[in-house]
Amino acid sequence: MGLRPPRPDRYGLMRLTTIGRHSGRERSVMLAYIEDGPNLVTMAMNGWGAAEPGWWLNLQANPDVEIALVDGPRQVAGRAATDDERQRLWACWQELDDKLDAYAALRPTETTVVILEPRLSA
Repeated sequence: MGLRPPRPDRYGLMRLTTIGRHSGRERSVMLAYIEDGPNLVTMAMNGWGAAEPGWWLNLQANPDVEIALVDGPRQVAGRAATDDERQRLWACWQELDDKLDAYAALRPTETTVVILEPRLSA
């Protein structure tokens, strides 16, 4: 399935399932992530292109989503990192990719760092 846990020298891969903001249907995408305590952290980018990814637009419309990890599914709530959080978490990503800033400079807007926080199942 392509899922993998993160390691100190490599990001993990998860599957994020959102609800389409227009269709109301489930939409899934594979994303890179790192761990920050109980939270998972990813970046809202469409490659390094200008457009915001559909999954991020869907997540903003309905932040309660499910992710699939190697060890099973989790219910999480997504949000954008605040200024201080973003700076700290961006630095964590820089440790994994020394070209991150150069890639990010290809985008006309700042790349949103997304935090997925555990939530209680209904």
